[in-house]
Amino acid sequence: MYRYLRTSLVLFASLPFVSAGWAQANANLAQQGWYADPEIRIFAGQYWIYPTSSSPNPDSDEHRSFNPLQQRLRSGHVVHPVYLLHTSLDAFSSPDLVHWTKHKDVLDIRNVSWAAYAIWAPTAIHLNGKYYLFFAANDIQKSDTFLGGIGVAVSDQPGGPFVDALGKPLIGEFHNGAQPIDPMVYKDDDGSIYFYYGGQGHCNVARLSPDLKSVIPMKDGSMYKEITPEHYVEGPFMIKRKGVYYFMWSEGDWGDSSYGVAYGKSNSPTGPFERIGKILGTDPAIANGPGHHSAVQIPGTDDWYIVYHRHPLGTTGPNERVMAIDSMHFDAEGNIEVVKMTKEGLAPRLLSHQINKH
Repeated sequence: MYRYLRTSLVLFASLPFVSAGWAQANANLAQQGWYADPEIRIFAGQYWIYPTSSSPNPDSDEHRSFNPLQQRLRSGHVVHPVYLLHTSLDAFSSPDLVHWTKHKDVLDIRNVSWAAYAIWAPTAIHLNGKYYLFFAANDIQKSDTFLGGIGVAVSDQPGGPFVDALGKPLIGEFHNGAQPIDPMVYKDDDGSIYFYYGGQGHCNVARLSPDLKSVIPMKDGSMYKEITPEHYVEGPFMIKRKGVYYFMWSEGDWGDSSYGVAYGKSNSPTGPFERIGKILGTDPAIANGPGHHSAVQIPGTDDWYIVYHRHPLGTTGPNERVMAIDSMHFDAEGNIEVVKMTKEGLAPRLLSHQINKH
């Protein structure tokens, strides 16, 4: 989701949302503001998107106090000071992929005692009558010994509030070189829960227990299996179509036009996944550096949409990212076609009343 910044950050709040850049909005998502890493799900009969907030100007009445552990963590080494502003997650719901309602602070560090900053890249699932939100916190590096990594929070509603389920990270250290960020939770047809994650050029897959609160051994006995494909950087995502597993990821530099989405296929959720090709990249007429995506299938159809972030034309700060949504198609051989970014966005797509509202 985030990596070391090679250039200084620009305070991007000075770009008003009414400027010409916002004409690039897809289905009104860009007009929601500065967000990145969006994961789309279908919950309670609606589309839900859980993104990372990248705004440097949280409301003045937010986060008035931090507990002693959070204060200590925030006063220590932080890769970049702007990460201190990432202390909560918003969500967005829609009946049709066009009209969106914002749900503010569905996860807040006031409800996660060990998380102090760098709250990034959530992934969500509905299971056992509850909603679970996995997230990265504290941006731990290989040499760090303080608490941080991937946590899990739970709520009775998809719009939160989500409350820490463990009191500590679910994954709190590096395994196989993978920084514990960018989680993606995936339930397979047989009920197995797989968990993909990893930054700094490495990706792991693990299995979660039925209550989602621990990592359990896979069939071969391993706990964390590295599945890093060629050119992988971060942002893993998994879909399944016609019995084939499509493992997708982001590659390139998240702060510039080299960023994009690639994928591989396998007959197993644990790979191996050989890189097939890039399906989403910069279009100089539309936007730069699209990536860290998710995808959704309209139930009962073979219609797919990809949700991602991108840099509007004319912006220069690496954190100046907005959400977008476009159609995603497969060819006759089952390969994902190159995604065409659009300015105009989608027509409304209502969910069928036949869909289970959970």
